[in-house]
Amino acid sequence: MAADALCRGSSFVSGRLAMSLSPSDLENWSRALDLLAAGEDICWRDDDHSPEIRIQPYNEEHETAAVRVEDLGSSCVSVFLPMSLEEGWIDEQRRVLVLVRKEWPSEVLQSSPGVYEWRR
Repeated sequence: MAADALCRGSSFVSGRLAMSLSPSDLENWSRALDLLAAGEDICWRDDDHSPEIRIQPYNEEHETAAVRVEDLGSSCVSVFLPMSLEEGWIDEQRRVLVLVRKEWPSEVLQSSPGVYEWRR
């Protein structure tokens, strides 16, 4: 499943990050949301093939939430974004996750580690 995980822009910087998701990525995102709700920092998709996404629910220096995306394996770009997140954004992410899981094809099979196919 391909998704634009981050699509942010401003007059100063803009970016788009295309990425593919697997069922294990969705499970890891669910656990990451639980940690964020508990006020803990998270790192999601920190493998050799995907950009690393770090989220701090509260960054002391900027006194707000902050996101760091590092695509060192492909583009060698790193971006740090202090963000003002609306109250309830974690709950909204959980609602979106439920919808994604609901739409995920039930016939997806893992043919080998990290390789997924749709049943014909």
